[in-house]
Amino acid sequence: MARYTGNRNRVARRFGVNIFGRVRNPLLHKPNPPGQHGARRRKKSDYGLQLEQKQKLKAIYGMLSEKQLVNYYKKASRLSGNTAQHLACMLECRLDNVVYRLKFGNTIFAAHQLVSHGHICVNGKKVDRRSFQVEPGMVISIKEKSQKMPPILESLDSPRRSVPDYFNLDRSKFSGSMTEVPSPEQMPWPIEINLAEVCDFLAHIT
Repeated sequence: MARYTGNRNRVARRFGVNIFGRVRNPLLHKPNPPGQHGARRRKKSDYGLQLEQKQKLKAIYGMLSEKQLVNYYKKASRLSGNTAQHLACMLECRLDNVVYRLKFGNTIFAAHQLVSHGHICVNGKKVDRRSFQVEPGMVISIKEKSQKMPPILESLDSPRRSVPDYFNLDRSKFSGSMTEVPSPEQMPWPIEINLAEVCDFLAHIT
């Protein structure tokens, strides 16, 4: 299973926002983008702008690989209706992202680990596949033996972010569910993304 091992702080500085929601904001001491500070930056081409939008989308869902994003786009493009909306919904409904939205993990990367290490159940059964697609009504829960893990308790009790309206969280049972498939406008992305440009970019490389 692919896992991003690069410098996450550099990614956050590139986009100028604490994109992964880390407790220690990487922009506090180094607010500038990586590279030679003060150098003049050229105006980006249309290709460059589309590439940047794609990179943002990959980043907020835990540094998805190029292959993963392309596969999601292919699936979305085969469905009737708005391809961009289908793409966003598929990413938002990934199990690792749902675990993050329910505050079981304090970052998307912490959610990755919870799923991969077998701490998460779907409808009472252990699921360790991060890309598993969650549907409305499915109950996502923490295994009973894992409910006392300090990182999970700290994340659930943290006031730094709230659970989106399209989820129900039962804090006492360490469980939650998706009430509806959200629209992109409802998704609490930490940075603005132009989905149409992402789809245009992916359409040209597939």
